[in-house]
Amino acid sequence: MAIKMQNFGLTWADTDGVPHASVVSYNKTTAEHRKTALEAAGSTHVRIVETKPGQLLDPRA
Repeated sequence: MAIKMQNFGLTWADTDGVPHASVVSYNKTTAEHRKTALEAAGSTHVRIVETKPGQLLDPRA
């Protein structure tokens, strides 16, 4: 049975409104933990986005 590898990244705006995007890939559970930490630090518009291996997210997307 094949295991499907899923990668996730995050995009968010910091407390000054500057957009950011993760440059690493996370699994779903780790991405959710990172989202929670970013929101606790005051970041807004935090989104988890499914990515392909090697794909970099655009922080303004």
